[in-house]
Amino acid sequence: MINYTEKIPNNVDLGRDRVLQRALEHWQPAYMGWWYDMGPNESHNYEVYLRTAISVEPDGWAQFGYVKMPDYRWGIFLQPRDEKREVNFGIHKGQPAWQEVPGEYRSTLRRVIVTQGDTEPASVEQQRMLGASCPSMYDLRNIFQVNVEEGRHLWAMVYLLHRYFGRDGREEAESLLARRSGDADNPRILGAFNEATPDWLAFYMFTFFTDRDGKFQLCALAESGFDPLARTCRFMLTEEAHHMFVGETGVSRMIQRTCEVMKENKVEDPSDVRALGVIDLPTIQRYLNFHYSVTLDLYGSDVSSNAANYYTSGLKGRFRETKLDDDHVLGDAEYPVSEVVGGKIITKNVPALTALNERLRDDYIDEIADGVGRWQRVIDSAGIPFRLTLPHKGFHREIGNFAGHFISPDGEVLSEEAWKNHEFLWLPNSKDYAYVQSLMSGRVVEPGKFANWIAPPARGINNQPLNFEYVRFN
Repeated sequence: MINYTEKIPNNVDLGRDRVLQRALEHWQPAYMGWWYDMGPNESHNYEVYLRTAISVEPDGWAQFGYVKMPDYRWGIFLQPRDEKREVNFGIHKGQPAWQEVPGEYRSTLRRVIVTQGDTEPASVEQQRMLGASCPSMYDLRNIFQVNVEEGRHLWAMVYLLHRYFGRDGREEAESLLARRSGDADNPRILGAFNEATPDWLAFYMFTFFTDRDGKFQLCALAESGFDPLARTCRFMLTEEAHHMFVGETGVSRMIQRTCEVMKENKVEDPSDVRALGVIDLPTIQRYLNFHYSVTLDLYGSDVSSNAANYYTSGLKGRFRETKLDDDHVLGDAEYPVSEVVGGKIITKNVPALTALNERLRDDYIDEIADGVGRWQRVIDSAGIPFRLTLPHKGFHREIGNFAGHFISPDGEVLSEEAWKNHEFLWLPNSKDYAYVQSLMSGRVVEPGKFANWIAPPARGINNQPLNFEYVRFN
């Protein structure tokens, strides 16, 4: 029997639930097998300065100290229960929040939880080789922190499957460890989580764009009428913030370093910039275009009966649902959605219930635009005449109303031939990937040292100095 106090800190009373103990006792060794096979490569004996959640209290969810990642305590935490909480939207609005799974929503809720849970190990698999080319010990520690927290988020979803879904839940939990990112025969459920993450620019873009999708999905699930799911997602959001911080500051530091080198050497041509060993701004723009467009697809179809059903049933709300000023039923409401008609992009109003994916995507786009604006200020402060822009939401889309159409970054509907003539001006091409990969030739792990292509951060982790030994190699 696993000692739950030592192995799995929790606030769900695991020690008293014998059935759940046996289920997790069976699953935990399989999880560790997956971690050794698919977790960060060649890292199992490193002592890493990690943040570990040991309780939901302010002084307990972020304990810092050295730990070997296989010994990390992957906890199971739910935000404290509000006894008066109600379902806040849909046809069950005003009823007490559900503490058990309503029978009529059992399969739908399981699918929602499995889809969310599948993204967590997928990102670890995508990033497992990046430690070999880290730009600093600080950055190596950060990717390891992201990895163990994605692992903890998997535990959070697996707890729900085991606790509330019986044999079906146990089988789904096992399948979460069987799928593999990018595997031709058994891939991860969502497309973006089967893309390669071959370099640190891709990693930073992923954690800025795709982990932010995770934030918005978790915010929508945190509104769920199924209270254990809502409480689980609220706690996950406390950790998700760090992942987005890693992405936004990582790209910002790369832009800062590129701008410094451009100014010092008075160069602007991308080939001249590359000759100095930093990543030129047009390449950063192309990476941005790719990761943004792939992430937009994660929100699903612009018009979706499934999204309407999730909302009406009280399973998945909108972003900040309880702060929105409407009836939270949306029976007669409308929402604007774009589509391609006759070679033009037009906007029309559709029932708001069927446009919930699009609304969540628009909320996401607003926040992404603010982040890209902060990157732009780094360029502007250096006095360099280059603008980073978000492409049109229809650009390079494979799901929804824009799938099958060829949309330029400016929102022009193109022929397939015109698209192919410009595709690799807008998206990373083989030369871009080869150049960025050439910078990933080895890892920089001397405390306080950073690769030439990235600037140091403004401050260290947990008030530690930049030359702190964030990772001890044993």
